[in-house]
Amino acid sequence: MEIQAFENLKTKFRQADTDTKITMYVETDGLTQLQYKELLRLFPLSELKRLEAALG
Repeated sequence: MEIQAFENLKTKFRQADTDTKITMYVETDGLTQLQYKELLRLFPLSELKRLEAALG
């Protein structure tokens, strides 16, 4: 994903509730491995099991 588009996504991700973050993380196409890692850093650690379940 292009840098500016990713920065916009990151801003929306930061402001989203957990359910929306999960949806964004799972359904956004075209992210690089590094971009996924950046989003993961913004994800609440206490909710990681929910994200893992959505990915599995």
